Amino acid sequence: MSAEDLEKYESEMELALYREYRDVVGLFSHVVETERRFYLCNSVDVKVRSDGGEVFFDVTMQDAWVWDIYRPARFAKQVRVVTFKDVNVEELAKSDLELPKGEF
Repeated sequence: MSAEDLEKYESEMELALYREYRDVVGLFSHVVETERRFYLCNSVDVKVRSDGGEVFFDVTMQDAWVWDIYRPARFAKQVRVVTFKDVNVEELAKSDLELPKGEF
């Protein structure tokens, strides 16, 4: 497989992932961003923890969809993320769910 073939394959996978995102975003109420992943979910709980002077975030999500092109199953009943990095949680407004119409 050439570098061009690999690039084309990854581009097609990213486009398919975007299309899936566009199709499912209306099913969820929250967006959660961590340093490694982007999630859509219907319930999220973030707890700030401390251990030995280190502060970290313990994030639990219910009914989640994971933005990851290499994951064969992107829907998960429950997801738990423990991270020392920033976590961004946003509640989606219904107007945020309107995606531009177009050919993708």
